[in-house]
Amino acid sequence: MEAYARPRVIVSKCLEFDACRYNGDVIYNDVIKKLMEYVDFVPVCPEVEIGLGTPRETIRIVKQGEDHLLLQPSTKRDVTKEMRLFSENYLAGVKETDGFILKTRSPSCGIKEVKVYASTEKGPAIGHASGVFGGKVTELFSHLAVEEEGRLNNFTIRDRFYTKLFTLASFRRLLPKGLDAVKDFHKKNYYLLMAYSKPTLKVMNRILKNVNENGEDKTVELYARALHKLFNRAARNDSNRSVAKEIFNRFESKLSVREVAFFKELLQKYANKKEPFSSITTLLKSHAIRFDDNEVLQQTFFAPYPEILLEISDSGKGRDY
Repeated sequence: MEAYARPRVIVSKCLEFDACRYNGDVIYNDVIKKLMEYVDFVPVCPEVEIGLGTPRETIRIVKQGEDHLLLQPSTKRDVTKEMRLFSENYLAGVKETDGFILKTRSPSCGIKEVKVYASTEKGPAIGHASGVFGGKVTELFSHLAVEEEGRLNNFTIRDRFYTKLFTLASFRRLLPKGLDAVKDFHKKNYYLLMAYSKPTLKVMNRILKNVNENGEDKTVELYARALHKLFNRAARNDSNRSVAKEIFNRFESKLSVREVAFFKELLQKYANKKEPFSSITTLLKSHAIRFDDNEVLQQTFFAPYPEILLEISDSGKGRDY
């Protein structure tokens, strides 16, 4: 398989890049550190950008009526307007980007689970929301790969994020090459796209068939929209099994009764969450090598992102977010 495209990712600057956290610390993060070899990061700290400095007094989201304000309890300073203005201006200039990794629970960068308070006085949180910058990111760029660094400790979430990030980066890289490159992308990603959404894959097939009706530019535009829609959901257990069966059908007639039975046994174990899906993809890949099926071997379904990034560890203990 050819080299992976290098994604461009906007990241909270306090994560590995600069000691700009409110207390003057830098947050060391193994996921981001490992990604540095494969990703072009663009660090940003919204709180520093609006002049809060480092170190600085903490800020929090406070609910007043129907509004969420960004306030600094120690000074009673309201920085909501400055943060909103920075967020709008900064994100309006974002181009050629494939994803975001933002600081978990930050009142500026957090995507979800940011504590909301009733006032600037001491007291428990009364709810949760998005940070001001993080909320604007999800509003404008939900079609891209967007995550918080804390959630990336969960294997399932990390795997999904990497798959979307590197696939979108690959698609962005080929766009200047036109429709033929898009068709080649579709062919190599066919089983991966099927695993995420068979209905959306059918729509993408129709889009590519209707090029005479829509023209090349419109076809590429429609295809891009469908691709982004496809990644709005995760590949489910039943979808993965369906794709595995379809690939296996290419080899079944050449296999022994025991080999076929073994595959079906693995598939059932995966359905019952007793076996990782990697066991099935490894078996399918071995069949493709054995029978010299290059069409299957070129599929990104087997390795949608650099395999060195794959780790089985999961600090989330299997939680389904």
